[in-house]
Amino acid sequence: MTGKGSGLTRRTIMLLAPAFLAACATGQGGRTAPQASDTARVEAWLRAAKLENVPFTQTWPNGTTGGGVLTYHPGYLHLNYNVPHKMDLEASGAHAVFKDSQTGSETRMGLAHHPLGVLMGNPITLSGPVTVTDIQKPAGILQISLTRTENPSQGLVTLIFRDTGQALDLYELRILDERQRTLFIRLGAM
Repeated sequence: MTGKGSGLTRRTIMLLAPAFLAACATGQGGRTAPQASDTARVEAWLRAAKLENVPFTQTWPNGTTGGGVLTYHPGYLHLNYNVPHKMDLEASGAHAVFKDSQTGSETRMGLAHHPLGVLMGNPITLSGPVTVTDIQKPAGILQISLTRTENPSQGLVTLIFRDTGQALDLYELRILDERQRTLFIRLGAM
């Protein structure tokens, strides 16, 4: 293997060995050990999440706002709006249903190609079909961005947590769709 024809010499292998071992030590697709640890913390939080009737405020891409209460646990999301009028979004697994009481309409959506679908796994996994694209850690905050591995152009979900070092507290979601429009959901505000 280290003969003249292979192009690899013992010296080259010895020079590359530390870099190879460092890459293996990150454990998750080239992420550093702290990034892998942060990803594991968020994954554990999402797997154990039990948010019930948490007030939220939403800002749509056109700047209009609304709000209501949110319920989330692994594989299930329910947004019950009371502003600007009564509306309801219920997502479970790979599908969502949106009901608008003002118009009487009901819209069914598949989540396989929607950024929100990355949060609907049960159990949720932040590897394989989901890719962590970015982790930011300003003081007291952990921000992590997620996309579908096979088609990242379908959108991006960014979760923003308050981070005490011991516990995470989700306070904002940003959903960037395939048209580069962002929807903001802030928890605890109304």
